[in-house]
Amino acid sequence: MDTDRRPAPPCASAGPPVPAPAIVTRGLTKRFGDVEAVRDLTFEVHPRRVTGFLGPNGAGKSTTLRIVLGLVRPTDGTATVLGMPYGSLPDPSRSVGAVLEAQSFVPSRSGRNHLRVVAAAAGIDDGRVDEVLDQVGLAAAAHRKAATYSLGMRQRLALAGALLGDPGVLILDEPANGLDPQGIRWLRELLRSFAAGGRAVLVSSHLLGEMGQLADEAIVIHRGRLVRHAPVAELSGDGPVVVTAAALEPLAAALAERGAEVAAGPAPNELVVRGLHASAVGDAAFDAGVPVHGLRTEHTSLEEAFLDLTEGAER
Repeated sequence: MDTDRRPAPPCASAGPPVPAPAIVTRGLTKRFGDVEAVRDLTFEVHPRRVTGFLGPNGAGKSTTLRIVLGLVRPTDGTATVLGMPYGSLPDPSRSVGAVLEAQSFVPSRSGRNHLRVVAAAAGIDDGRVDEVLDQVGLAAAAHRKAATYSLGMRQRLALAGALLGDPGVLILDEPANGLDPQGIRWLRELLRSFAAGGRAVLVSSHLLGEMGQLADEAIVIHRGRLVRHAPVAELSGDGPVVVTAAALEPLAAALAERGAEVAAGPAPNELVVRGLHASAVGDAAFDAGVPVHGLRTEHTSLEEAFLDLTEGAER
């Protein structure tokens, strides 16, 4: 036997290790009687990214999050967090922080005392309470009764509870409810900073304009099924080019020769061009000898992309 054999060195072309996904669902299905809330849903959520979980009301978002958190048992399929089912995590409060849409507090208890109770139940040092209160901007209101908190303050208190264990994963259902514009911007900065530190964030929200600024990726579901999972920049990137010119027929012919899809625009003397960048449209017009009076690239927002995807799925 050759006892001096050593492992071969790693291939020089191998790249850096890819972080394991923080959340994985495979074929996730949930039926409530005759109602199929989630159907064969498969996706992954990775560290260092904020992932938006989007869908119309009744699409199955909340059910999916509850399955991931071990609150609902799936009919079929699996969901894991950090490589195992949530119920098998050795210290779940230090691994996963969650804020679901419905939050309850003892009205007579102060915000600080509420968090002290949560920390004690999870075996978390009491000193962490003041840290998270400061982190969510509630330090000045820590001794006030929760009954006196506004909806936005209750949202901040719920988020403080999710952050107590300094988790590697955050799962949030409509976390911006009740927040004013300044609070929404604060939440955006907090979550992006959290993800930039190597952690994973999964956020369900109806605020599509805000999700377009916050999320790195979007998972879109409709009637419990996956419709699209893609980077937000891909979903809400540049749309068609709109060109205004005096002679549309020769311009349309020149653009078609270059492989563009050309249609009449909403206004006179306009063409809507897909498949070419604005600079290529300008070059085609110049080569065809057609003066251009206007040239712009339409931007597709995340909201527009979402509506197109869900309406297409409905059809």
